[in-house]
Amino acid sequence: MRRVVRQSKFRHVFGQAVKNDQCYDDIRVSRVTWDSSFCAVNPRFVAIIIEASGGGAFLVLPLHKTGRIDKSYPTVCGHTGPVLDIDWCPHNDQVIASGSEDCTVMVWQIPENGLTLSLTEPVVILEGHSKRVGIVAWHPTARNVLLSAGCDNAIIIWNVGTGEALINLDDMHSDMIYNVSWNRNGSLICTASKDKKVRVIDPRKQEIVAEKEKAHEGARPMRAIFLADGNVFTTGFSRMSERQLALWNPKNMQEPIALHEMDTSNGVLLPFYDPDTSIIYLCGKGDSSIRYFEITDESPYVHYLNTFSSKEPQRGMGYMSKRGLDVNKCEIARFFKLHERKCEPIIMTVPRKSDLFQDDLYPDTAGPEAALEAEEWFEGKNADPILISLKHGYIPGKNRDLKVVKKNILDSKPAANKKCDLISAPKKTTDTTSVQNEAKLDEILKEIKSIKDTICNQDERISKLEQQLAKMAV
Repeated sequence: MRRVVRQSKFRHVFGQAVKNDQCYDDIRVSRVTWDSSFCAVNPRFVAIIIEASGGGAFLVLPLHKTGRIDKSYPTVCGHTGPVLDIDWCPHNDQVIASGSEDCTVMVWQIPENGLTLSLTEPVVILEGHSKRVGIVAWHPTARNVLLSAGCDNAIIIWNVGTGEALINLDDMHSDMIYNVSWNRNGSLICTASKDKKVRVIDPRKQEIVAEKEKAHEGARPMRAIFLADGNVFTTGFSRMSERQLALWNPKNMQEPIALHEMDTSNGVLLPFYDPDTSIIYLCGKGDSSIRYFEITDESPYVHYLNTFSSKEPQRGMGYMSKRGLDVNKCEIARFFKLHERKCEPIIMTVPRKSDLFQDDLYPDTAGPEAALEAEEWFEGKNADPILISLKHGYIPGKNRDLKVVKKNILDSKPAANKKCDLISAPKKTTDTTSVQNEAKLDEILKEIKSIKDTICNQDERISKLEQQLAKMAV
């Protein structure tokens, strides 16, 4: 029998690292012993957890700021313990959440053009875990809903807009949680735990929908992620310490749909999934390769495509969302590989001769618009992601993102305080006091404006002096 090669448009996907001048150099990547990816990317910024003395910090760099990163470059450094995980908000490219050894989750707002000063004040601090927080994950379709999981074996789901913990799943896991993944519309989560179980949980009903004991029999860490069709993909180790990958149907977890053994390396396999192309990329911590597989409905269901190999081992990996890719170059994935001292983008491309938009490679993808408000989701509503076309490339909105966060977080808190003040104030307050207050407010606003003008003038003066210095140096 002649073996027929399976037809797939992704058979020839190839990876290529960018040139040295397009890397981010001289970054002290964190050495903390934790199996998260240490890097998070969106169409505007790349964030990298770094070594920091006296607390935890991460860098946030605009994508175009390649080359050597100065040691004095500002960082996000409000945590008092090492940062363990970071995640960009899918509905606002300037908002990032971080979990830390100091048992807190912090949500930060990054200025539109990146940091000019170190950021020490988060928009909101979420306190509720009793041990370090190793996992943060935003809800895929509801605005301002954030999940965190800690070494106290608890999962907390927060409404970031109000800073409240609305769901606390603290009795479902008897051992450390390795990872948590939302499904496509955010109605379920799946978790992999040190007790070798994979659980599918309905967080709002606070019940386990399905679970599999000994999904992988080895003792080393597992990972579990939801696929777009509702199946669960896991990576782990066999009893003989071989790395495995498996595909499960949550409706029947007795036997896997597919189970493959890969190699005997000991690095944890971090899966990155593209729901538009059904490709899973596996990056082993400490490996120097990225393997990728296509998931289909035909046996053997998980089809090996290829391996991108390099010389240097990876300390962590960032994965760009579809919105940030170059559709003109048929780029279907971009990774940000962390070395010991640098971050190196790796571009995955499907070779095509035509320069036209390849609509088979780029079906409509999840856009930055939230399908639900946090309150709607907590009340029980579900919604699929709002899709956008990439035909003319993705153009990020300018200030729209900022307003959303201010409305939900920055403005809501003072508003709440104002209400409290009004309630607690005695009823005999007359109009004169409000007139006086308005006058005071005007005065303060004028003062702020004059301070801003002074700062602008000083900025101009400094830049002129810098130019003069540069000329003198030449």
